[in-house]
Amino acid sequence: METKVKQKKLKLVIWDLDNTIWNGVILEDDSVVLQEGILDIIRELDSRGILQSISSKNDHAAAFAKLEELGIAEYFLYPRINWNSKSSSVKGIVEDINIGMDTVAFIDDQPFEREEVQSVLPEVLCIDAADIAGLLDREEFMPLFITEDSKNRRHMYMSDAKRKSAEEEYEGPQEEFLASLDMKLTISPVTEDDLQRAEELTVRTHQLNSTGVTYSYEELNELRHSPDHTLIIAELEDIYGKYGKIGLVLLECGETEWKIKLLLMSCRVMSRGVGSVLIAYIIKLAKEKGVYLTADFVQTDRNRMMHITYKFAGFKEIEHNGNHIVFGHDLSFNQAFPTYMKVEVQQ
Repeated sequence: METKVKQKKLKLVIWDLDNTIWNGVILEDDSVVLQEGILDIIRELDSRGILQSISSKNDHAAAFAKLEELGIAEYFLYPRINWNSKSSSVKGIVEDINIGMDTVAFIDDQPFEREEVQSVLPEVLCIDAADIAGLLDREEFMPLFITEDSKNRRHMYMSDAKRKSAEEEYEGPQEEFLASLDMKLTISPVTEDDLQRAEELTVRTHQLNSTGVTYSYEELNELRHSPDHTLIIAELEDIYGKYGKIGLVLLECGETEWKIKLLLMSCRVMSRGVGSVLIAYIIKLAKEKGVYLTADFVQTDRNRMMHITYKFAGFKEIEHNGNHIVFGHDLSFNQAFPTYMKVEVQQ
């Protein structure tokens, strides 16, 4: 049995181990083997940019050693192999990866475990391990595009885990830690090669999305060529590697007023100050053009940080209608780029 919930495109699949990824129970038989076809499924999900993890009630040392022996341990981020409830493990994994619960699937052979997860986390799509043969053909598992960033997504999250570990161990001020990362932010116009990733960003990003609006490939391409709009993409890297293309800005450019129609950031850069840097760059451009700067903002239950970012950058509410806010900026407030980040602007 599987849950019937309205499901978005999936970002994460969390697997059980015994009688799901492998045949048998490892604590009863150490010679368990992978389920037929499971390796192809795991590799294909990975190539589609869908992250994977483990929630298993098991002895951690024995189970993880078997994953390494089978050559698949590297595919699973933040695995939870313990004796806790499956729902608590799923919740912990999702919090570590920092994505929405409604973009997660949980696969287990035991009805009790699926029902336990479903009762606590109703947004999660729960799937019977007996039904995995058709997994790759399901719409929820098919991203609109497979971009360079999506192919590298697991590796980028593995780098994020190293950053997180380094940050937790760092004992100095936050700004000193950020400086130690030697971050470089590249801001450039969206090119044709960026369009698939730009659409993917609008579809995948919710926490740091100023309006929640999504744009299709065709709409973004039209806006890219529009004389009345400017479409900007941002890419970040540091000593641990590339974060990929993590930010998008859509500007509506009138003769006397520019409006930020969309500003979004990947949740993976929430603590890096990238949103503030992009806003500072837009303010600088508006000052150079001598235009008034406004910004659309639609409040949701998940984008409060973007609201704070606008306020911190000197924007003030000039219109408020329900959950729709229009911010204005008089350009008198100068927000410098942070000293801990090198910013490169490409024309």
